[in-house]
Amino acid sequence: MKSVIGLMTVFSYSWAFSPGPHAAIGLPSRVVISSKLSVDSVHDVIANSERNDNYSGIQSPNRRSFLVKVSQVSLVVSGVQPSNAGIDPSSLKSLPVEGDTSGAATRLRQIESSNGPRPEDSKDIAFEVLPSGASYREYREGKGDATVQPGSKVAVEMTIRCRSFATSNEPGGLKYFSTMEDTEFNELAWTIGDGQLPPELEEGIMGMRKGAVRRIELPSTIVFSARKLGTLPLPSDKNKDGRRRFDNLFKTDATLMFEVLVTRIK
Repeated sequence: MKSVIGLMTVFSYSWAFSPGPHAAIGLPSRVVISSKLSVDSVHDVIANSERNDNYSGIQSPNRRSFLVKVSQVSLVVSGVQPSNAGIDPSSLKSLPVEGDTSGAATRLRQIESSNGPRPEDSKDIAFEVLPSGASYREYREGKGDATVQPGSKVAVEMTIRCRSFATSNEPGGLKYFSTMEDTEFNELAWTIGDGQLPPELEEGIMGMRKGAVRRIELPSTIVFSARKLGTLPLPSDKNKDGRRRFDNLFKTDATLMFEVLVTRIK
């Protein structure tokens, strides 16, 4: 009832002020403008107009002022406001890659070198074979003047994959070890040449800069030898799947793929 009375009030004002060409059919000329207003907005405008007239009758200038105010309120009320879904586009960059259960593709996507992503990263490029029999491919060059050399103290993030256990989702092989899951501080730290890791792996790391990313492949013969010497990183006790894969690895081709990100060089 309040809405009806409010609109009737506006209709009566509009009709009394200036009946337009629609008066012949009984419609006030400004019904369309008035009908878009909320009842409270209409009452406010009418009250202001009545105060300006001092209740002494509405004159032509005040009629004009009233209609301008009605139009202004109508435009504000009828304006279309953009909706906000509450999505931060920048946060989408941190979402995992679909089907990337190992996290390798997500990790490589998140790593940025000073030169940015390179077009050749998405190409199937052959690994460079080293004299020891190890091979590698560099995905990020890293930055800085310091490079890994004999005697360097380095820290890396590392994931080790069993090539013989490759799947459609993880064509590089199922992982048996990662610094994220199997170390306390998500890194391996050692001195190049101290015997903690296979020398063939260290050969593949030579020349890397801070932030550089490489995949280094050790063939089965080197892996068997490293197992005997106790130089292969081992999964933690809580990593049951990794332990099982590591044990089964030596029942078949034991080729390993090391994904290495250098985080510190001294």
